[in-house]
Amino acid sequence: MGYAVLEDFLRPHEIEELRSCGQYFTKNLPPESEREIFDTKNEQQADYFLDSANKISVFFEAEALEKDGALRVNPEVSLNKVGHALHWLHPSFKKYTFDERVKEVAFQLNYKEPAVCQSMYIYKNPTIGSEVTTHQDATYLYTEPATLLGFWIALDDATQENGCLWIAPGSHKSGVHRRFIRNKESCSKQLLVFDKAAPHYSQSCFTPVPVRKGTCILLHGQVLHFSAPNRSNLPRHAYTFHVIETHDVTYAKDNWLQPLACGFPKLYLN
Repeated sequence: MGYAVLEDFLRPHEIEELRSCGQYFTKNLPPESEREIFDTKNEQQADYFLDSANKISVFFEAEALEKDGALRVNPEVSLNKVGHALHWLHPSFKKYTFDERVKEVAFQLNYKEPAVCQSMYIYKNPTIGSEVTTHQDATYLYTEPATLLGFWIALDDATQENGCLWIAPGSHKSGVHRRFIRNKESCSKQLLVFDKAAPHYSQSCFTPVPVRKGTCILLHGQVLHFSAPNRSNLPRHAYTFHVIETHDVTYAKDNWLQPLACGFPKLYLN
């Protein structure tokens, strides 16, 4: 299959704790001059994205900002996501990322020395929540051999109307189709590039995976998935993070996200 659905992974009060943390970011936005919508063709924005690897950085919805950074929408629905070190720098997200339930999942899947490499709070706001195009997580976080495991936790009921995940069962067996890497060409203004053009995927390969809030969807790093825009009046917040094996595994040095000198935090040791 390439994925598994774990219902009631988080309790109601835990969901509300994480949602309140997500709302906090919307009430404490950066100044207009520092607001960014990530675009790999913009060198300044690529710098901002690279810097977010080991920070807590906010990214706005494309429809939320004027060119000068002024908001076009209510601040509560202005953010696309927050990343990529929530799991280590924010106490609430750290608590649930390194929870015994997460460790048990990794243990049952035979991870010997798992580490957490990134995390994101995803908003998927009502009416302006943008599409996440078809991709494999291993495109961005490549290891040899393949060990990437995603934890995608619904903080709202996720339906076809508000942008639930669509997954292609069995697609994890097809290898990594392309990679998103640091550009080796020093003369180029593009700091981050895809090494191949985007493949075409038939919509018939995908199945919707609607889930209740509190559900965790486990995603093999190579499984194809996407989510449609949220044009409904209901939110679809989610918290997601990624785990890799570090025992006898190589984390690619040209991945966009690189660890600090101390390495990624080990799941079992925290």
